[in-house]
Amino acid sequence: MMDRLGHVGLNALVGIPLVGALLATIGIGLFWMPYDPIAIDLTHPLGSPGLRHWFGTDEFGRDVLSRSMLGARISVLVALATVAVAITVGTALGLLAGYLRGWTDRLLMMITDAVLAFPGILLALALIAVLGSSDGSIVLALSTAYTPSVVRVVRATVLSIREREFIEASRTAGDSPLETIARHILPNVLPPVVVLATSLFGWAMLSESALSFLGVKVPPPAPTWGNMLSESRPYMDVASWLSIVPGLCIAGTLLGVNLLGDALRDWLDPWRET
Repeated sequence: MMDRLGHVGLNALVGIPLVGALLATIGIGLFWMPYDPIAIDLTHPLGSPGLRHWFGTDEFGRDVLSRSMLGARISVLVALATVAVAITVGTALGLLAGYLRGWTDRLLMMITDAVLAFPGILLALALIAVLGSSDGSIVLALSTAYTPSVVRVVRATVLSIREREFIEASRTAGDSPLETIARHILPNVLPPVVVLATSLFGWAMLSESALSFLGVKVPPPAPTWGNMLSESRPYMDVASWLSIVPGLCIAGTLLGVNLLGDALRDWLDPWRET
């Protein structure tokens, strides 16, 4: 146990506090915020950071700290929903493709390769253009773009497991394919899926920010870090804090999540020396 803890090292030491700070911000924001994050105060537009507004105010006089706290919640919920859909659907399809093989595998992988042929952002933009701009359509579009990556990772893992002795023993014992998958294959697939989920979370947050920057965002006045960054563009010269604050929030969260993912990979890797 101590060897494993020592091997996780610096990644966990940095990643856990950063992710913990994000969760603490969301938790505090559920009960308290300095100001109403959507309340307009036209008497204090573009206010500089100070004692009254620690992170300043935006063009409508809204408190940037309060909006960042609410934006953390919305951005994380969008990313979590995206990851949940992509992991659930991708894992199910990857298990079927890797275990059943034959025409099921060929059909699923043909569809997966066709979706992967499109860049993720372009595919998301195309789907949102059809579905309309909303938080639900953003989640659906991003999860559609990321599901093929999950399918390929799970399928590759299943292919390396399905011919092992304990899988053959399960078949010999008369277990159905569903029982074999649920009892023997799925538990062995979970470690790489957990690591992949941390990467997908970071990608989803970054993609939501990119979509917001391109004008496809969660409808206002609800703030996300992405649309806060997008709305700050006209004021970069006179109110740099409007872009610095959400930019640092995004960068810190991505760094924390990626480092935590690396730590989980080191912890869960069965081939790592202990």
